[in-house]
Amino acid sequence: MQKSLFTKYFAICVAVILVALTVLGSILLLISAQYFRSEKYDLLKKTTQNAVDYTISNYRTQDNQVILDADIINSYRILGRSIEAQVFLVNNSGQTLLVEGMHIQGDDSTADYLSGSDNAYSSVLLPYSIPENILKQVREDGEYFEVGTLGGIYKSQTYIYGAPVVLEDGTLIAYLFLSAPATAMGDFLLQILQMFSISSIFVIFLCFIIFYFVTLQMVKPLRRMAHAAARFGSGDFTTRLEVHGEDEIAQLASALNNMAQSLSVLEASRRSFVANVSHELRTPMTTIAGFVDGILDGTIPPEKEREYLHTVSDEVKRLSRLVRAMLNMSKIESGEVKINQTDFDMLDVILQTLFSFEKNIEAKAVDIQGLDRDKVIVSADQDLIHQVVYNLLENAVKFVNEGGYISFGFRAQGGNTYVTIRNSGAGLSREEVQHVFERFYKTDKSRSLDTNGVGLGLYIVRSIVNLHGGEITVRSVEGEYCEFEFYVPSGKVSKAMKKLPGKESV
Repeated sequence: MQKSLFTKYFAICVAVILVALTVLGSILLLISAQYFRSEKYDLLKKTTQNAVDYTISNYRTQDNQVILDADIINSYRILGRSIEAQVFLVNNSGQTLLVEGMHIQGDDSTADYLSGSDNAYSSVLLPYSIPENILKQVREDGEYFEVGTLGGIYKSQTYIYGAPVVLEDGTLIAYLFLSAPATAMGDFLLQILQMFSISSIFVIFLCFIIFYFVTLQMVKPLRRMAHAAARFGSGDFTTRLEVHGEDEIAQLASALNNMAQSLSVLEASRRSFVANVSHELRTPMTTIAGFVDGILDGTIPPEKEREYLHTVSDEVKRLSRLVRAMLNMSKIESGEVKINQTDFDMLDVILQTLFSFEKNIEAKAVDIQGLDRDKVIVSADQDLIHQVVYNLLENAVKFVNEGGYISFGFRAQGGNTYVTIRNSGAGLSREEVQHVFERFYKTDKSRSLDTNGVGLGLYIVRSIVNLHGGEITVRSVEGEYCEFEFYVPSGKVSKAMKKLPGKESV
């Protein structure tokens, strides 16, 4: 079964807490053990030193043997009982002279000897001897400490501290050892572990509750986003997510809202595109079908067939222009159009395009202005820029008033060459200016004057200019003029030109 994000996140948090508590508990036990060991070392060292000092102050010898009187033995007994330790006194050869305090777990005979309650803390002579390597370490280091068995004397781990009994003149007369069972540390660590376990259970329970609700709160917005994404996938882009704060989840919600807005606009554009294409295709096809059917069924008289066939031909050409424009638009939007960037003279492109409209220009007695100048070199794709100029001039010639003007302006700025094309006439309204570059958009004026247009020319113009890294803008005053200005990278000659006045030829 697939686990939800809530389950995964909650499980990870729980696992992290358990691992953290385990590591923390282990470290705590290690530190506690080290602390207990250190404390035991200090206690045994201090007690041993006191016993050594007391022995030096009160000992006597006979036949080169250390003789211990009752006071020293009683002192050993008191020291051993006070810290629950055992006092060993051995001679220079390591032979045990005295054991005071707790019993040594040795062989059976010794165990029997010390088993009576009356002898529980008796001073006794034992046959045990301390290994020479331990005595050597005491002589060389001045002390000895281990957690061990003192050369096999003890059956279990024991804290052992030893020190030499040295007179003021440097004579070594004996060795003194104190030992205490290590089981006390186990009891101490067990108590620490019990307290830590109880505390950990409480902490784990509290963390479980906190992480449960925190995880739930974190997952809730993600579930809402998943629901919204499902709505977007079904085509409903009206859903919006609430954005709280500025964290990553808030940023994701904001991004989804922006995506929904973009998809909504794109969907509206797609529907508009389909509707416009359908309309643009339906009109000429209906006209063509009607005229052809009229000719075939005899509705149109033979003497007018030629006239209507011309109309059919015009509609077919219109369909061809529409298909060609849509193919160009598709190539541009899909990135299939590659720019062949070269340096060329913009004036040559404009003059060649003007010759294409010479008949219409002369029919309207249009005055051409701003072309009496030197070369204007740009760096762009000449064929694509020719299409830009053609579309802009086609619009200018269509909508210029009779006896009006079409003017051109050029200026170099920031490594780019700006080209301005203005025509006098009715101009565009403020509302029309905002939509003039949209696909299939036609103004009311163009619908009445430009019956052959498909509404894609200016959209393609802007797309081509954008491919060159440029922009195109439109300015217009109703009843006076309409002006388009675009810029493309300057060529080598134009880059060396001084900045020209912005509207010197207009």
